[in-house]
Amino acid sequence: MNEEIETGITSGGAEGAFRDILSKDHARRGKPPVHFADMTQDERIQTAKALGLPKFRVKQLANHYFAHFDVNAEEFTDFPAAKRGAAAEAFFPTLITPMLQQKADQGMTVKTLWSLFDGSRIESVLMRYPNRATLCISSQVGCGMGCPFCATGKLGLTRNMSTGEILEQVRVAAAQMRDGEIAGGPGRLSNVVFMGMGEPMGNYRSVLSAVRQISAPAPEGFGISARNITVSTVGVVPGIRKLAAEGLPVRLAVSLHAPNDKLRDELVPMNRRFNTTQVLDAAHDYYLATKRRVSIEYALMRGINDQAIHARQLANRLNHYGDDWAHVNPIPLNPIEGSKWTASDPQDERTFLDILHRAGITATLRDTRGSDIDGACGQLAAKTMERHA
Repeated sequence: MNEEIETGITSGGAEGAFRDILSKDHARRGKPPVHFADMTQDERIQTAKALGLPKFRVKQLANHYFAHFDVNAEEFTDFPAAKRGAAAEAFFPTLITPMLQQKADQGMTVKTLWSLFDGSRIESVLMRYPNRATLCISSQVGCGMGCPFCATGKLGLTRNMSTGEILEQVRVAAAQMRDGEIAGGPGRLSNVVFMGMGEPMGNYRSVLSAVRQISAPAPEGFGISARNITVSTVGVVPGIRKLAAEGLPVRLAVSLHAPNDKLRDELVPMNRRFNTTQVLDAAHDYYLATKRRVSIEYALMRGINDQAIHARQLANRLNHYGDDWAHVNPIPLNPIEGSKWTASDPQDERTFLDILHRAGITATLRDTRGSDIDGACGQLAAKTMERHA
């Protein structure tokens, strides 16, 4: 396996104007156990064959995993009792183990801290709304993008996550919704957003495999519409262009956070490699290719990027393309403890939004779920890792 895939170094991030910020323990830590979700159909069949199982047993396993969210092969009553243990070991090794859960919003928001096979920590957040249930998942252990206001960015990049590790977050949340473990009673997981820890475009292969399996109908996948999947990026242009060519109607979210290069160089170091013009051009091309409006994520920071001049600059940049291609999500910053980066004044938030609306830009102030539970992604992992350092 080459260095790019192993460490998650993004295209253009290994040399030149920007390099991924690596954690002190980013060195190779071995690979996660191979899981059913990591295997191609042929690999699943060959693994089954090695266990003395016929091909049709693979479909049974897929049905258990994707349709019933079940990995407890020891209890698969439609499976030969003598082969259950071997099947569990070969296909469903434990990849993520819950360490801690925090609840907010009367139990409608649940944040989980997971431990991986190598002791790494990642997070996912399940958020229930009146008409949908959205899971925010992680795709890397830590993040190499180095954005100074982000808790995950402080961790640096440890490693990429496997497809299995990514999908297990989805499987568990789907089961929690089905079993009524989230306030509001039984329901269905309807949306998945790659907005947790990590830069999804830095782990493109695993993320794309996960997207395909999340969206494929059971028993090939979890059957969550690709239109209800969002892939976020700080602006890794080659990744955006690659995703546009995949033919998948997933939504693209671009973490812009600044309307000009001078400010964005400070807030999003990757901007030194792919500047705002390159990022917005690629994002607009994504809209043209997929006919899906692009989400522009913009964390509002007091006195830094939240003034009227910034809103006008942002509106001008987006309106430059001449069509209704973007939906701006101004996000009240969930500040890191002790950080100089703090949330905007509510009046500045309202002014910012009003300027965008008057310029004809569709914009919605993001609902800040979980603000009382280390809500910013990476806060919980950062705290526990500091404790164990």
